[in-house]
Amino acid sequence: MADKRPAGTPEGAAAGQAAPADSFLDVRDLKIHFPTDDGLVRSVDGLSFRLDRGRTLGIVGESGSGKSVTSLGILGLHNRRNAKVSGEIWLDGQELVGASPDQVRRLRGRNMAMIFQDPLSAMHPFYTVGHQIIEAYRVHNDVSKKVARKHAIDMLGRVGIPKPDRRVDDYPHQFSGGMRQRAMIAMALSCDPELLIADEPTTALDVTVQAQILDLIRDLQREFNSAIIMITHDLGVVAELSDDILVMYGGRCVEYGSVEDVFHRPEHPYAWGLLGSMPRLDRPPSERLMPIKGAPPSLINLPAGCAFNPRCAYEGLTEGRSTGERPELRETAPGHSVACHLPAERRRRIWTDEIAPKL
Repeated sequence: MADKRPAGTPEGAAAGQAAPADSFLDVRDLKIHFPTDDGLVRSVDGLSFRLDRGRTLGIVGESGSGKSVTSLGILGLHNRRNAKVSGEIWLDGQELVGASPDQVRRLRGRNMAMIFQDPLSAMHPFYTVGHQIIEAYRVHNDVSKKVARKHAIDMLGRVGIPKPDRRVDDYPHQFSGGMRQRAMIAMALSCDPELLIADEPTTALDVTVQAQILDLIRDLQREFNSAIIMITHDLGVVAELSDDILVMYGGRCVEYGSVEDVFHRPEHPYAWGLLGSMPRLDRPPSERLMPIKGAPPSLINLPAGCAFNPRCAYEGLTEGRSTGERPELRETAPGHSVACHLPAERRRRIWTDEIAPKL
């Protein structure tokens, strides 16, 4: 029987099976743990999702929820001597967790690429921007330096760098923040990757540059039909670019759904907190934002049961299940899944009657 789940729908029951033919990226029960002297850090603890070409998945959550660790795991950038990685990552029918480092390295840049959060530290300060783009391009393409240089200039021009034939010989420190980010995008897209992971691509940029970067990513996605994973704290960025949203907390997915579902019909108390702590222009503004009380949990000593229960205002309505039983991610509507012990109808009433009117 054909797999009829929407692209991006979390799926954990199919581990051990071959990737579906229509699934470009299929992450199944991914776990990334780091042994330390203080204990085992469970940065990602059983994450599953799917993504098809031409679609964008936004991954949101507070710092320490496992977003960036997930992206580095997909690209195979964790040191296998320090990280314990298990589960399955299928990219266009090829499994990456069990692949050799050389196999993954050949895919990185050509089939999948990443826009890092801080381009100044991600780009080498001793080499020109053009040199780094040329090097990335020649790793996967048997071309001369002259051809690669022309390609680098074309890519810089495509991402909006003025006078690219001159700026190609500049060093990263000679670029402004927005131009460095554009150069990083040019490098990431130099080999036309089918999967692009953008980790906080607009952090520390002013709002006009942010808008330009988001427009650029959207235009390039249309051109290359790339699948995009957008990792960010900024729900406004997610609403602008994403088709689906995955909300992470404590290394796990607590809610998944379309942008429409998560913004207008969220069901997890943590998602309510994220929405309540951001200003919104589509509703009458309240006098104060509603921050989430407390702090994210330690990934070494996660709370028993639901990891969010120490901060959840509705923990007392679960008859003790929140402190003794970890909630499973369950579909509550087509394409919308939530990991919460509160009954679905109760969650919907709380959102409609208590939360939404305050936002």
